Amino acid sequence: MKVGILGSGDVARSLGTGFTTLGHETKLGTRHAEQPKLVDWAKSAQGKGSIGSFSDAAGFGEMLVVATHGVATPDAVRMAGVRRFDGKVVIDTTNPLLFKEGAPPSLSIGHTTSAGEQLQKLLPKARVVKAFNTIGHMHFFHPSFPGGPPDMFICGNDAAAKQTVVGVLHDFGWSSVVDTGGIEGSRELESLCVLWVKSALVLGNWGIGFKLLRK
Repeated sequence: MKVGILGSGDVARSLGTGFTTLGHETKLGTRHAEQPKLVDWAKSAQGKGSIGSFSDAAGFGEMLVVATHGVATPDAVRMAGVRRFDGKVVIDTTNPLLFKEGAPPSLSIGHTTSAGEQLQKLLPKARVVKAFNTIGHMHFFHPSFPGGPPDMFICGNDAAAKQTVVGVLHDFGWSSVVDTGGIEGSRELESLCVLWVKSALVLGNWGIGFKLLRK
């Protein structure tokens, strides 16, 4: 499968490494393709990874991933070209975080809408699924925790698209995936990201994840 990832930061590169390790051709889309860390990433992908513009990545991928900074996502999507997303499964990993000096991050939007909902509205013919946004990028691929892998929470409007993403998550090592319903569930999942960050800061430990207990 060909995967296009909009973004080139830690989240994008970690996901890109997961996809290329599984044998998928992957292209990262960015404004700064010449950055040494991106050149190094492509070299490490053993012929499966490449770098291009947002438009290049969106046109390349049979499946697309949005891994931009949350508040910058609309601009990146427009630069990529909305029509390039039509009909495709789009994994939305973003959180609309605001950063203020001396304070933990907070959400720029929430309660009545979310980044996931706004992305689906911006891409009406795409099949958006929120995933990978409730844990740090270092745990995306084959998460290893003493108590077993955490749960991955997802949401989206298209049932078939969610099943496709569940398959990707299983391939990435997530044995337990919790479907929380329609894309409006992004409101809670994006808040869960803030809880993850605040908990990690208080504990002084980024090696944490959420698990839904059952009996």
